[in-house]
Amino acid sequence: ALCPRFDVVVNNAAYGLLGAVEECDSTEAYELFFTNFFGAYHLLRELLPELREQRAGHILNISSIAALAPQAGSGLYAASKAALEALSESLAAELAPLGVRMTIVEPGAFRTDFLSPRSLHRATRSIGDYAASSGQVLQRMQKMDGVQLGDPELAAQAILAVVDAPEPPLRLLLGSDALQRARLKLARQCADIDRWEDITVGTDHAAEEIEA
Repeated sequence: ALCPRFDVVVNNAAYGLLGAVEECDSTEAYELFFTNFFGAYHLLRELLPELREQRAGHILNISSIAALAPQAGSGLYAASKAALEALSESLAAELAPLGVRMTIVEPGAFRTDFLSPRSLHRATRSIGDYAASSGQVLQRMQKMDGVQLGDPELAAQAILAVVDAPEPPLRLLLGSDALQRARLKLARQCADIDRWEDITVGTDHAAEEIEA
């Protein structure tokens, strides 16, 4: 039987894990990556042959602003999404000549059940030294549940607009909070690059050694 053609793939399976990196044990970390990264990876492996054959399609990997701008208390979750983003960027370059498009969606806080116990896990350990960093973030997220700025219906409309776009972006930020965090992170990163430029380029071989 012929496999029916499909045009859009959405990788959205994931859950959150909050806690300082030291507070999260190995089992929690492996299980998180199994869902957030390897879940998406295995789905892609199943569908890529069909996408290549039909020379068309659009993959949307749902990431998070945490991948681009991690905060205290979300290190493992941010790492799982950052791994998905790195995979997505390489895959986008591999698929572009084949007519298959890729978009990484980076939402901020949306009024879903992501912050509820059904979707958000907490590290089993608690270390007092992290109360002022990751502990503060956890408290802030508790207060945010149910009053997040983002509207899920408007996010869905934005994603549909990207799917219909003739030239969709590689990355799509969703939410003004995501935009603010992204700009702040990129500004700091550019400032570090500029400030340490002399050290950076100072590690190259001398020009005469390269020419020789």
